[in-house]
Amino acid sequence: MLQIGSLVDGKYKILSKIGQGGMSVVYMAINEKANKTWAVKEVRKDGIKDFEIVKQGLVVEIDLLKKLSHPNLPSIVDVIEDDETFIIVMDYIEGKPLSKILEEYGSQPQEYVIEWAKQLCDVLGYLHTRTPPIIYRDLKPSNIMLKPDGNIMLIDFGTAREFKEKNVADTTCLGTIGYAAPEQFGGHGQTDARTDIYCLGATLYHLVTGVSPCEPPYEIRPIREIDPSLSTGLETIIKKCTQRNPADRYQSCAEVMYALEHYEEMDDNYIRKQRKKLLAFSVAAFLTIFFACSGFISYALAIQTERGSYLNTISEANKSSMVEKKIELFEKAISISPDKSDAYLGLIYCFKSTNDTFDLDEESILKKHLINNKTTLEKNQDVFAEICFEVGKLYWYYYDYGNTSDNKITRMITASNWFNDSLIYGGENFRHKEMATIYRDIGNFYRDIAISTIEASDRGMYIQFWNNLKELLSIIEENENEQEIVKLELYELIRGAVMQYATKFKLDGVTQEDMTGIMDRVSKGLRNIDVTTDKTSEMKQKTEELLEATYEAISLAFNN
Repeated sequence: MLQIGSLVDGKYKILSKIGQGGMSVVYMAINEKANKTWAVKEVRKDGIKDFEIVKQGLVVEIDLLKKLSHPNLPSIVDVIEDDETFIIVMDYIEGKPLSKILEEYGSQPQEYVIEWAKQLCDVLGYLHTRTPPIIYRDLKPSNIMLKPDGNIMLIDFGTAREFKEKNVADTTCLGTIGYAAPEQFGGHGQTDARTDIYCLGATLYHLVTGVSPCEPPYEIRPIREIDPSLSTGLETIIKKCTQRNPADRYQSCAEVMYALEHYEEMDDNYIRKQRKKLLAFSVAAFLTIFFACSGFISYALAIQTERGSYLNTISEANKSSMVEKKIELFEKAISISPDKSDAYLGLIYCFKSTNDTFDLDEESILKKHLINNKTTLEKNQDVFAEICFEVGKLYWYYYDYGNTSDNKITRMITASNWFNDSLIYGGENFRHKEMATIYRDIGNFYRDIAISTIEASDRGMYIQFWNNLKELLSIIEENENEQEIVKLELYELIRGAVMQYATKFKLDGVTQEDMTGIMDRVSKGLRNIDVTTDKTSEMKQKTEELLEATYEAISLAFNN
């Protein structure tokens, strides 16, 4: 078993264990020269019967992936074998498997599932159009990784196979009961693209209902029997995907993609609306004339009523002592007047105050309102700029998509997009322009630095990064009322950057005195913070424990 801190093949430093299966252990590792994180999969030869057979399966998986290039597929970068182990180095994928998302949060919003389904159609369609076609054969939530940016990655190609046109049936039965198509269990013909379409339908069923098809009674029921609020169009798609006879299913992923893009048109409500359109048009012609006369009066009264209702709801939310009730009322206020900022900012404040974290459920609520009302918000760009800026700070300081070592960097990169939007909509006179620019540029630094390091084009990036850190620290220091978690996050960001990039800062012209000076300011700031929660107490303690090592890193950079 690989040891934490050990070096594999002289370049991959093992950082932590991130998973373990029956035959293998997966670690997170870093190539320090390239500043790039990888996943290292170790299969030990001892303790595995018939290792050569296992190795053949691994070689098949490796050979398949080496031939593929798709944004929803991981890449194999290295294969290392010695007398004791067989090691595969591949892309490290941030995020969680959808099985974990289901376990923690239950059924997923229909809109999310449909978006994931489109991505799965795209990657499966890519596999099926290779020469020869590649059949994945084990699509299920645990083999789909959800990344922080909302995109998915298909992992584990241990059961994939190349389609052989002359084969009557598969020689082995592979797949997972519940998700696997009938033909995967022998006697029903060879697996083909339609097999993956069955697995896709079973996976969508699990995601949108929260009911696992691989548990008794091992059946896929109409989804609206489980949740009547779901779309009849999506129900039709899943039903057709999971027909026992392959000939009765969609015949290609392109067909499934088309259906998903038009699922609303398959809804019963949509069909009824279309039938009513002709009658509605005739009636509307008459009503238009009538209401034109009373329209001005009605409009003025409606505006006055709406404003009163909105302000009353905001007031009620602010007075409530229950966070859940506040969220409910702020959502109601958004539905009344989606063009005003108060309710959005109130919602953001609620998310900050719940355990000092912004979790996936809360992200789902916020994204729903921002996406649905984006067109309305864009009409008042000053309001939208303010909201984008606060959303950026929410992601920067509070976002928590899982307990991974890259969570902080992912937060900053995600937040930088919102800060950039705030600058676009706020224009030259945006009151947070200076701070939004700094946040955006720091996020962009972490987004670009790995590639720039590999391409040896990182020279000059560190001095700009350093200046942004100093400027942000000065702004935070001037604000006596700044929240403790914001100060602590910034202190740890600066400390971590100095420890990691001390030598790079030096090469870009930052002096030892400057580095020591900024760390002295961080140390002073830490001493002056009176923490009030367990989380901030832990954050403060962690940063304080690493101060000495950071000062040593500065000394080493200038003594070499």
